[in-house]
Amino acid sequence: MEDHEILLKFQDPASRNLAFNQLVRKYQSKVYWHVRKMVIDHDDADDLTQDVFIKVWKHLENFRQDAQLFTWIYRIATNECLNFLSSKRRKFLLPLTDVGAELAAKIEADPALAGDEIELKLQQAILRLPDKQRLVFNLRYYDEMPYEQMAEVTGTSVGALKASYHHAVKKVEEYVTRHTAD
Repeated sequence: MEDHEILLKFQDPASRNLAFNQLVRKYQSKVYWHVRKMVIDHDDADDLTQDVFIKVWKHLENFRQDAQLFTWIYRIATNECLNFLSSKRRKFLLPLTDVGAELAAKIEADPALAGDEIELKLQQAILRLPDKQRLVFNLRYYDEMPYEQMAEVTGTSVGALKASYHHAVKKVEEYVTRHTAD
Protein backbone atom coordinates (compact mmCIF):
# COMPACT_ATOMS: atom_id res chain seq x y z
CA MET A 1 0.00 0.00 0.00
CA GLU A 2 1.29 3.45 -0.91
CA ASP A 3 1.96 6.05 1.76
CA HIS A 4 -0.73 8.42 0.52
CA GLU A 5 -3.31 5.60 0.82
CA ILE A 6 -2.18 4.85 4.36
CA LEU A 7 -2.43 8.55 5.25
CA LEU A 8 -5.93 8.80 3.77
CA LYS A 9 -7.08 5.76 5.75
CA PHE A 10 -5.49 7.20 8.88
CA GLN A 11 -7.61 10.37 8.56
CA ASP A 12 -10.79 8.27 8.84
CA PRO A 13 -11.39 7.26 12.48
CA ALA A 14 -13.02 4.02 11.29
CA SER A 15 -9.88 2.84 9.50
CA ARG A 16 -7.23 4.60 11.62
CA ASN A 17 -6.02 1.46 13.44
CA LEU A 18 -5.85 -0.54 10.22
CA ALA A 19 -3.88 2.22 8.49
CA PHE A 20 -1.43 2.46 11.37
CA ASN A 21 -0.93 -1.32 11.40
CA GLN A 22 -0.16 -1.19 7.67
CA LEU A 23 2.31 1.64 8.24
CA VAL A 24 4.06 -0.33 11.00
CA ARG A 25 4.23 -3.46 8.84
CA LYS A 26 5.66 -1.43 5.97
CA TYR A 27 8.39 0.37 7.94
CA GLN A 28 9.05 -1.63 11.10
CA SER A 29 11.94 -3.67 9.75
CA LYS A 30 13.68 -0.68 8.17
CA VAL A 31 13.30 1.40 11.32
CA TYR A 32 14.48 -1.47 13.54
CA TRP A 33 17.67 -2.00 11.52
CA HIS A 34 18.33 1.73 11.29
CA VAL A 35 18.05 1.96 15.08
CA ARG A 36 19.96 -1.27 15.69
CA LYS A 37 22.96 -0.03 13.69
CA MET A 38 23.13 2.96 16.01
CA VAL A 39 22.47 1.38 19.42
CA ILE A 40 23.72 -2.17 18.63
CA ASP A 41 21.79 -3.97 21.37
CA HIS A 42 18.69 -5.87 20.19
CA ASP A 43 16.61 -5.08 23.28
CA ASP A 44 17.45 -1.36 23.11
CA ALA A 45 16.67 -1.34 19.39
CA ASP A 46 13.36 -3.10 20.02
CA ASP A 47 12.38 -0.60 22.72
CA LEU A 48 13.41 2.40 20.62
CA THR A 49 11.57 1.09 17.56
CA GLN A 50 8.45 0.82 19.68
CA ASP A 51 9.02 4.37 20.97
CA VAL A 52 9.40 5.60 17.38
CA PHE A 53 6.05 4.15 16.36
CA ILE A 54 4.35 5.51 19.48
CA LYS A 55 5.56 8.98 18.46
CA VAL A 56 4.44 8.37 14.89
CA TRP A 57 0.97 7.38 16.18
CA LYS A 58 0.73 10.50 18.36
CA HIS A 59 1.85 12.91 15.64
CA LEU A 60 0.72 11.33 12.37
CA GLU A 61 -2.45 13.38 12.07
CA ASN A 62 -0.27 16.52 12.18
CA PHE A 63 2.10 15.21 9.48
CA ARG A 64 2.19 18.03 6.90
CA GLN A 65 3.30 15.83 3.97
CA ASP A 66 5.97 18.34 2.97
CA ALA A 67 8.41 15.42 3.20
CA GLN A 68 8.04 11.75 2.41
CA LEU A 69 6.44 9.70 5.18
CA PHE A 70 9.46 7.39 5.20
CA THR A 71 11.82 10.35 5.69
CA TRP A 72 9.70 11.75 8.51
CA ILE A 73 9.68 8.38 10.32
CA TYR A 74 13.46 8.03 9.83
CA ARG A 75 13.95 11.49 11.31
CA ILE A 76 11.98 10.48 14.40
CA ALA A 77 14.02 7.26 14.64
CA THR A 78 17.28 9.17 14.23
CA ASN A 79 16.38 11.64 16.96
CA GLU A 80 15.36 8.79 19.27
CA CYS A 81 18.74 7.09 18.69
CA LEU A 82 20.79 10.22 19.27
CA ASN A 83 18.79 11.09 22.40
CA PHE A 84 19.15 7.52 23.70
CA LEU A 85 22.94 7.51 23.21
CA SER A 86 23.28 10.95 24.76
CA SER A 87 21.12 9.92 27.71
CA LYS A 88 23.16 6.75 28.17
CA ARG A 89 26.35 8.81 28.38
CA ARG A 90 24.85 11.22 30.91
CA LYS A 91 23.21 8.48 32.96
CA PHE A 92 26.40 6.50 33.39
CA LEU A 93 28.72 9.52 33.18
CA LEU A 94 30.55 7.80 30.36
CA PRO A 95 32.87 9.54 27.95
CA LEU A 96 32.25 8.89 24.26
CA THR A 97 35.01 6.27 24.02
CA ASP A 98 33.55 4.16 26.86
CA VAL A 99 30.13 4.01 25.19
CA GLY A 100 31.86 2.91 21.97
CA ALA A 101 33.78 0.23 23.89
CA GLU A 102 30.57 -0.99 25.55
CA LEU A 103 28.82 -1.22 22.16
CA ALA A 104 31.89 -2.93 20.64
CA ALA A 105 31.71 -5.60 23.34
CA LYS A 106 28.07 -6.22 22.41
CA ILE A 107 29.06 -6.61 18.76
CA GLU A 108 31.72 -9.17 19.65
CA ALA A 109 29.12 -11.17 21.57
CA ASP A 110 26.62 -11.02 18.68
CA PRO A 111 26.21 -14.52 17.20
CA ALA A 112 25.22 -13.00 13.84
CA LEU A 113 28.82 -11.81 13.39
CA ALA A 114 30.52 -14.92 14.70
CA GLY A 115 33.24 -16.04 12.33
CA ASP A 116 33.07 -12.97 10.09
CA GLU A 117 36.23 -11.12 11.12
CA ILE A 118 36.04 -8.43 8.43
CA GLU A 119 32.43 -7.52 9.28
CA LEU A 120 33.39 -7.43 12.95
CA LYS A 121 36.29 -5.04 12.21
CA LEU A 122 33.99 -2.87 10.10
CA GLN A 123 31.43 -2.68 12.92
CA GLN A 124 34.12 -1.87 15.48
CA ALA A 125 35.43 0.89 13.22
CA ILE A 126 31.94 2.34 12.74
CA LEU A 127 31.39 2.37 16.51
CA ARG A 128 34.44 4.55 16.98
CA LEU A 129 32.86 7.30 14.89
CA PRO A 130 31.05 10.17 16.61
CA ASP A 131 27.29 9.49 16.72
CA LYS A 132 26.35 11.86 13.90
CA GLN A 133 29.16 10.60 11.63
CA ARG A 134 28.08 7.03 12.39
CA LEU A 135 24.52 7.96 11.51
CA VAL A 136 25.60 9.49 8.18
CA PHE A 137 27.83 6.51 7.42
CA ASN A 138 25.03 4.01 8.16
CA LEU A 139 22.45 5.92 6.11
CA ARG A 140 24.76 6.18 3.11
CA TYR A 141 26.64 2.85 3.27
CA TYR A 142 23.95 0.45 4.48
CA ASP A 143 20.71 2.16 3.46
CA GLU A 144 22.19 3.68 0.27
CA MET A 145 20.17 6.79 1.01
CA PRO A 146 20.74 9.74 -1.35
CA TYR A 147 22.28 12.84 0.26
CA GLU A 148 19.14 14.90 -0.42
CA GLN A 149 17.02 12.44 1.54
CA MET A 150 19.65 12.26 4.29
CA ALA A 151 19.45 16.05 4.51
CA GLU A 152 15.71 15.78 5.20
CA VAL A 153 16.24 13.07 7.83
CA THR A 154 19.07 14.83 9.66
CA GLY A 155 18.26 18.49 9.04
CA THR A 156 21.81 18.98 7.76
CA SER A 157 22.98 20.44 4.46
CA VAL A 158 24.02 18.12 1.62
CA GLY A 159 27.52 19.61 1.61
CA ALA A 160 27.99 18.96 5.33
CA LEU A 161 26.70 15.39 4.91
CA LYS A 162 29.14 14.71 2.08
CA ALA A 163 32.01 16.03 4.19
CA SER A 164 30.88 14.01 7.20
CA TYR A 165 30.59 10.84 5.13
CA HIS A 166 34.02 11.42 3.59
CA HIS A 167 35.61 11.83 7.05
CA ALA A 168 33.77 8.77 8.35
CA VAL A 169 34.96 6.62 5.43
CA LYS A 170 38.56 7.72 6.00
CA LYS A 171 38.36 6.88 9.72
CA VAL A 172 36.77 3.48 9.00
CA GLU A 173 39.40 2.66 6.36
CA GLU A 174 42.23 3.64 8.71
CA TYR A 175 40.83 1.55 11.56
CA VAL A 176 40.18 -1.53 9.43
CA THR A 177 43.60 -1.30 7.77
CA ARG A 178 45.39 -0.81 11.07
CA HIS A 179 43.55 -3.64 12.87
CA THR A 180 43.55 -6.19 10.05
CA ALA A 181 47.29 -5.98 9.65
CA ASP A 182 47.68 -7.13 13.28
